[in-house]
Order: sequence, then C-alpha cells, then structure tokens
Amino acid sequence: MASSSDATVSTGSTPERPDEGSTERRGRVRLRRAAVMAVPATAIAAGLMILTAEGALGVQFAISGMPFTVTATNLDGTGFEQFGSLDNMAEDSPNAGDTGGQVLVVTSAIKNATLTKLCQSVDLGGTNLLITAGSGAEKVSASDLTTDSTVLSGDASFNNIEIGNDASTLDKAGVQGPKGVFSQQADTVHIGNLRQTNYATTAGVFKLPGLKLRFSDTGC
Repeated sequence: MASSSDATVSTGSTPERPDEGSTERRGRVRLRRAAVMAVPATAIAAGLMILTAEGALGVQFAISGMPFTVTATNLDGTGFEQFGSLDNMAEDSPNAGDTGGQVLVVTSAIKNATLTKLCQSVDLGGTNLLITAGSGAEKVSASDLTTDSTVLSGDASFNNIEIGNDASTLDKAGVQGPKGVFSQQADTVHIGNLRQTNYATTAGVFKLPGLKLRFSDTGC
C-alpha cells in the first residue's frame, strides 16, 4: 500500500527540496486511505452482501496488516468454533514490521450469526473509517462467518461447549483448523458487549440493514 509515486527523484543538478519527505508521507497516507475505502465500497455496490465460494477463512487471502475494531451490543450464533491460526500479509508488505508478515490470531467461526448495533472502524491515522449497521428493528446477519482476532472481549455464554478439541476435528460450523492445535466448539454462543480487534473477516452472506459509512474523529 505504501508508494513512492509522489516522491521527487533528486539528481546531481537539482537539489532536494526540504519538504520532499513530508510530500512522500502524505502520498502514502492518501494511497492507504484509498485502499481501505475500496473494500466497503465494493460491498455496497454488490448489494451489501459478501459472497464466497465456500465459507473461507481469512487466512486464505493476504491481509493488509491494518487491524480494525468491531463492536456489537449482542452477538447470537449457532454452530460455534474457535482455534488459533496465523494470518499472512502480502510479500514485502509495508505493515509487516518485525513480524515477517505474519500475525498470530484466534479464528472464530459461526455457522449462523446475528449482531445488534454493529460498529466497525479502521484507524487511518488522524481519522477513522466508520461503518455502522443493525441499529433498527432488523439485525445484522451472517452465515459461515469467520473472524481472525488478536483481542476479543465481552460477556459470553455457550450451550454444549467442548474445550480442548483438536482443531482438525471440529464439526459445529463446518470449518476445520490445523491438526494438533487446541480449540473449542459449542452448539450456540451469546456474547454481550462484544469488542474485537480483527485482521480479517469472511462470510458466505453478510447482510447489513441500515448501513452507514463515513469518516469520523472517533472509532467504535
């Protein structure tokens, strides 16, 4: 996402301008904001539905490396699974830092989910891209939902939970994790006051009634 297209190349006969560094940084910020905007804009054009060939995990595509916050007053789901995994950034990603382009995440998979008062925000540095939905009578709904998170908090309750499964044997949400990885699953899940720091989200179908997209000084 970072680019030097706005930078001026200095030659022996043309001295470097004092503000070249700031010009390049501004160019990078503009390109990063444009890249982040592309995802929700495409979703809106597609009728606010994200369709995938199969409930694919976020680890099957290269993540940007920019975390985003998701909150909801309530999440209710049937068919719940959770296990550890690794997300990978594109080769030579400017967001890789000293991680080698990998982020250790907890993958949560839910076969069918509803969310009340969904909020999603991405910190663009000085401003936030803010998306809200499901604040009215109709809730946000998703099928074959997966989220790759580094932080997840809330007030949770589960029905018929199994803890300590091998992730490759999970069968509640139709997703299997790596063999030998610790996991858990349950028939149903409820999380009140949900808050997540995510690096990826996928869904078979994602419906967002009352969607609003805007820039804001504050995030979720």
